[in-house]
Amino acid sequence: MASRLKNISLIGLGMFAGVAATMQFDALAQRNSGNPLPVEELRQLADVFGLIKTDYVENVEDKKLLTEAITGMVASLDPHSSYLDKKSFKELREGTQGKFVGLGIEVGMEDGYVRIISPIEDSPAYKAGLKAGDLITRLDNVPVKGLTLDDAVKRMRGEPNTKITLTIARKEEDKPLVVTVTRQEIRVQSVKAKVIEPGYAWLRISQFQEPTVEDMAKKITALYAQEPHMKGLVLDLRNDPGGVLPGAIGVSAAFLPKDAVIVSTNGQLPDSKATFYGRREFYASRSNGIDPLAKLPEGLKKVPMVVLVNTGSASASEIVAGALQDYKRATIMGSQTFGKGSVQTIRQLSADTAIKLTTARYYTPSGRSIQAKGIVPDVLVDETADGDGLNSLRIREADLQKHLANDKDKTEAAVAAKIDEAEAEQKLIAAERKRKPLEFGSKDDFQLTQALNFLKGAPVKLAKAKTDADIASFGKVDDGKAVIKK
Repeated sequence: MASRLKNISLIGLGMFAGVAATMQFDALAQRNSGNPLPVEELRQLADVFGLIKTDYVENVEDKKLLTEAITGMVASLDPHSSYLDKKSFKELREGTQGKFVGLGIEVGMEDGYVRIISPIEDSPAYKAGLKAGDLITRLDNVPVKGLTLDDAVKRMRGEPNTKITLTIARKEEDKPLVVTVTRQEIRVQSVKAKVIEPGYAWLRISQFQEPTVEDMAKKITALYAQEPHMKGLVLDLRNDPGGVLPGAIGVSAAFLPKDAVIVSTNGQLPDSKATFYGRREFYASRSNGIDPLAKLPEGLKKVPMVVLVNTGSASASEIVAGALQDYKRATIMGSQTFGKGSVQTIRQLSADTAIKLTTARYYTPSGRSIQAKGIVPDVLVDETADGDGLNSLRIREADLQKHLANDKDKTEAAVAAKIDEAEAEQKLIAAERKRKPLEFGSKDDFQLTQALNFLKGAPVKLAKAKTDADIASFGKVDDGKAVIKK
């Protein structure tokens, strides 16, 4: 399906571009696997290296050949393993702290061009007037057609205060637009919160960063100061691509019983077989012995909750949703999540290079594997009253080439369901371009409205994909809506 939106990423977000890995950082340890080296294959590698050096049309530096060999070897494993050169490693470390240098746009590849999904509020791209739906056709006059998304992203990254000229095709414009944008350091606000109406609050986590747990604790404290008698809380994890594991553990622990199992991992190495609990040492190891969750209101453990997720919810956000779902602590609402259930560990090779290697799979407290399956909501609700919009076209983990299989579900389909009706798909995309970009947490946020309805016991409008029988299983139907049985 040529026009299906793929490889969504954040410009300048380093290795957090696309679906961010839930990562652990570790120094490289020299390990003896006990298996003999494949001498014949290594000899062939040396022979190929020699042939390129002697026979290739022009000279190639040794460092380039060896670096590309490492890059290809690691990238062949799965979509989330990669070699990190000096620049990429630096950007990854900055990304975990919630800052990066770039333009500030979420993008996807469509028909060989870069499509802007949305500009980040107050970013250079936002201030330059770039809009959701714009098609980037040239970067500094270099055609985008023929570039991979990763190549295009690298060209849009750079040093602070440097400029890049974008050629933009916009549907309502007859001629291409030429826009110059100055790269800047962008700080992503990980946590947002507000009281929606008396007794009900909205807490959004857009990415799991090192400060996320502390920031969330401050926001929750402020919410309860404003609304001491909380009747319901909506935790919004939509389009949250993941981040660092301690953030996911801390967010889950805030709502679950003390010392509850949050997530477990399993892989080849002994240290990849682990269970993570809702304890300070698992989510606040860098907080000088201070537990950021210690002074949260007692009512937080029992306040009725809805967790909003969609296809853009991945990795760390799936860990949180899975844990809260397993303990029946919250009702998960929205659409099926991305399915990024693997652990990436950073193994440092030198002072400024590393490899990001998939070392384990994640499992929810009940033992469910998230990988290539994701979290299925308890209540399916479309993105808008008219349907699930572009969310239904977004690629999931199971669509990625060489994705890691779900070891708990031997019967799973390797590829997610496809939309064959190209004409219908084009109509959907055209309709979405006319639609005002959705602002999560606004009065026009349809899914948030349904979450509030659920918390109040009011009718909830379920996803159109639901059958009448499915709706009836939740509760009585009332004008196309359903009153959910709690």
